[in-house]
Amino acid sequence: MPHGILVDDVTCGWNALPMDDSLLEAPVVILTPIKNCVSHLPAYVERIEALQYPAEVLSIGLLESDSTDATWPLAQDLVERLERRCRRVSLVKRDFGFNMPAQVPRWSPAYQRARRTTLARARNHLLFSALRDETWVLWLDVDVIRYPPDLIQKLMATGREIVQPHCVTRPGGPTFDRNGWTHHGTRHLDSYRGQSLVPLDTVGGTVLLVKADHHRDGLNFPAFRYGVANDSVRPAHPDWERGEIETEGLGIMASDMGLQCWGMPDFEVLHAPD
Repeated sequence: MPHGILVDDVTCGWNALPMDDSLLEAPVVILTPIKNCVSHLPAYVERIEALQYPAEVLSIGLLESDSTDATWPLAQDLVERLERRCRRVSLVKRDFGFNMPAQVPRWSPAYQRARRTTLARARNHLLFSALRDETWVLWLDVDVIRYPPDLIQKLMATGREIVQPHCVTRPGGPTFDRNGWTHHGTRHLDSYRGQSLVPLDTVGGTVLLVKADHHRDGLNFPAFRYGVANDSVRPAHPDWERGEIETEGLGIMASDMGLQCWGMPDFEVLHAPD
């Protein structure tokens, strides 16, 4: 198991949802921004290969940007394997000119606005370049290291059109992806354990299923402060003024479009420890 993490299906709530073979018919595109991820990319491909979703309705889109390691050539080398697993693969390179300074953690407050703005732009460029005729978009980070083979079906089985599982770094641990929240950013999915499904004001993007038509209707990842007039945004972001960016901005935009975001507190996926 990657990173020495041992989990089982029961611990992560993977057996809690009903399955329906009709959930294998809708075309899905998995979209993943990648950057400086040589250590994660081969295992990412292995997990895609292990998904129990038909190849004829599964597509993959990757966008590499600004890597300082060998992520881009490695991704090119892995395309052939992905093409054997699905009907279509899109690999795009788009640099945005942003890198965190050496030895500075990616959550450093001084760089959050620039980092999240760049990630929002990367997601939007990937979305516009890779989405074709698919019914669903699954946003999946390259460093999510453990999820069940029927991940897509379990998310679809909720019947919700914008839904995320609970991303943690250890089973039962605190929420890792803290971009999905309620109560102006003060409550995350670990506050709702024991509930299978809860409404959220915003979402995280580590694993996120979105009905593709919502993206086509204009739902995207704001690369600027969005939702200043929306009552759900935080009164003031700790690193910038009022308004939400990237996945949190998408959640607020969804609300403005009359859509509801959802989270699954008891359905856990594991992210690599930072």
